[in-house]
Amino acid sequence: MKKKSLLFILLVAILFSSCFKDNDDEIQIASTLDIQNFIYRGLNFFYLYKADTDELANDAFADQNDLNAFLTSKNSPEELFEYLRSPQDRFSILVDDYIALENALNGITLNNGMEFGLVFYPDGSGNVFGYVRYVLPNSDASNKGVTRGMIFNTISGQQINENNFSELISPDSYTIGLADFDGTTITANGENIELVKSQITENPVHIAQTLTVQGQNIGYLMYNAFTRNFDPQLNSAFAQFQADNVTDLILDLRYNGGGSVDTAIDLGTMITGQFNNELFISERWNEDRQAEYAEDKLFNTTISNGDQINSLNLNRVYVITSGRSASASELVINGLDPYINVIQVGDVTTGKFQASFLLYDAPAPNFSRSEANTGHTYAMLPLVFKTVNANGFTDFVDGLVPEVAVEEDYSNLGALGDVNEPLLAAVLNEIFPSPMPQTRSNVQYEEISESKANSPIYQLMIAEQ
Repeated sequence: MKKKSLLFILLVAILFSSCFKDNDDEIQIASTLDIQNFIYRGLNFFYLYKADTDELANDAFADQNDLNAFLTSKNSPEELFEYLRSPQDRFSILVDDYIALENALNGITLNNGMEFGLVFYPDGSGNVFGYVRYVLPNSDASNKGVTRGMIFNTISGQQINENNFSELISPDSYTIGLADFDGTTITANGENIELVKSQITENPVHIAQTLTVQGQNIGYLMYNAFTRNFDPQLNSAFAQFQADNVTDLILDLRYNGGGSVDTAIDLGTMITGQFNNELFISERWNEDRQAEYAEDKLFNTTISNGDQINSLNLNRVYVITSGRSASASELVINGLDPYINVIQVGDVTTGKFQASFLLYDAPAPNFSRSEANTGHTYAMLPLVFKTVNANGFTDFVDGLVPEVAVEEDYSNLGALGDVNEPLLAAVLNEIFPSPMPQTRSNVQYEEISESKANSPIYQLMIAEQ
């Protein structure tokens, strides 16, 4: 009987103890003020354009209570971030889910595999059509026969327009309504394809091939993002170009919105190789951080995993660009320009010369993931420094202008990597005296957005902290 009583007491003790939680093990949900204090601390410390916002000055508030009164005058972290952001800043971002942001930095996205652009109809109606730029292998779009050059003007039965396009492409699944395009008119053809998103890791080395044209070996690289995890694949492409004894390189960055600063420098070294330890770019930070943080970034000899860089030792390179070529893409062009002949073909680039790095809600100066407040998943990618090439050139807010102006023809996109594809043909016309065939539409169209615009790292240039 005593044993039964003792067992009962033990069971009751265990039951009651399980009802009480150890506060040290329980995640404390952060308040709005906690998150806003993080935003303020991060921007006050690192923001490139700190001087543009009076409230970010070091002496703007008498004490923490004074600061808190200002912070609580803003209704949300997003409202505070927008208030503190400089009018000249088009690119700093605040996210409420840094897991998705980290995945995007590693090339992992929720994606149906159809990379596309969205374009206004030329009639002023505000209607929009989409064109398929390329399709990721082993994706839903690839499996369902989506190909480059397809035109669509409806999503899930709705005409795409300037007001609804962002909402229509957001769901995890949707149906595109295909259309025909004759260069002036978009006409629905009744075909529909349902597409479903899944988590995809994109290899940014989309095409790496050697073209033999008029007896010369020409390297062609379509590179769609500066993703650090894929540096070995990029370096391998240059090993093949070396083996093929290419005499010229065509670097296609028309759809490349940027990425890693270090990968951009590595790519510059792969193209050249004869400028090791010379200045690629220098950095300009805010006044408080310049002396301690600014570095000179040099041409180097190894990629991120320690492998030797495969270099072509070229003294010229042809770069295909568009209005979607941004940040690290522009960094390659600007960094190489003082040293070799960079012939830019295509359209004017975005005009982003500033870099960011990821700030978590953690103590300064590291703002590190390992010390992050576990009570929320907000993080920031503020602009922290601008890049300057060896000639002192920076601040190209209107983009980098091509020597040869050519825009994509949505009615004749051509096959990527084919010598008759209009932008590639335009480059080959610069290399060889005999013109390659080209056709162009006379109607001018304006792109409004693209599939990658929903990425949390859209058009960002990421520095290692």
